[in-house]
Amino acid sequence: MPVLVVTTEESGIDKYSQEIAERLGIKELATQRYMSTIETFRLAMLIRDEPDIVHLPNQNFARFAVFRKNPFVVTVHDVVRFYLRFDPETIRERIWLKLDIMGIKRASHIIAVSQHTKNDLIKYMKIPESRITVIYNGVDRGVYKPYDVKLRLLDKPYVLCIGSERPRKNLGRLFEAFAVLKKDFPDLKLLKVGPVGRYDKYHKDSVKRLSRLGITRDVAFVDYVSEYDLVSYYCSAVLLAYPSLYEGFGLPPLEAMACGCPVVTSSASSLPEVVGDAGILVDPYNVQALAQAMRRVLSDSRLRDDMVRKGLEQSEKFSWEKAAEQTQEVYRKVAAG
Repeated sequence: MPVLVVTTEESGIDKYSQEIAERLGIKELATQRYMSTIETFRLAMLIRDEPDIVHLPNQNFARFAVFRKNPFVVTVHDVVRFYLRFDPETIRERIWLKLDIMGIKRASHIIAVSQHTKNDLIKYMKIPESRITVIYNGVDRGVYKPYDVKLRLLDKPYVLCIGSERPRKNLGRLFEAFAVLKKDFPDLKLLKVGPVGRYDKYHKDSVKRLSRLGITRDVAFVDYVSEYDLVSYYCSAVLLAYPSLYEGFGLPPLEAMACGCPVVTSSASSLPEVVGDAGILVDPYNVQALAQAMRRVLSDSRLRDDMVRKGLEQSEKFSWEKAAEQTQEVYRKVAAG
């Protein structure tokens, strides 16, 4: 029976292994993503010695299979580290990255969470197309669905943004577009949900930019929230703005559509695959285009209703049940050699 490594934290990348594990009913090996040196060594030995097929749930666990002789599968969510490197980057991180690349290249099969990620694997790592299967992430529509939120989490209309403050999330241009939008919608707020990311400097840069734009009091930051609160944020927002420069998949637009929240997102990377024609896609480098797209949603009720309807329909194309079934097919393929 295959063994799925399940990470126990609460980010989108952890949600993937947890949701798949719940539906596969196979042996699980639970672990944290961030471990001490001793814990890292122990996990590497467990993975090396496991006789059955091992499924590593993200590209940063591929390092644990470098010395493995038996078959293994790696899910790659994105290859952002391969062309948007950490700055600064420690020697240890460079070593881990090289080991991850080695592990991915040695995998019996690779699951990519989008066609874009598959294309990146072929382009940057020269992985043969025959060794990659695209399996989209899902959304639990028993949780993420439209609710009539009786108790508003904010007392003003707000644009919602989900994610870290890493540069590729493109918050700076979103802030600039929001400042433009405020001229027409003075009561509008911007709510950013999610951790800062790798460095505190990211948030310091955000604060400086907000001050320069004169919108400090109009933007609120919230760290991790419960799934219940996250759904409430989606359901009571006027729209989700997600202008990321790069995503391997992008769960927030999918979750927003499932909750009946209109989506304005980037035309870059995998996001058009997720949103289809249900949202408004914009050039993430064009501040005026981003502001205009949000303005359209706020001022055109017919457009907004159409986006809500199309978003609900689009979200139905993605399910964790389908992802689990397709993952089982990959296991069978690897077992058959």
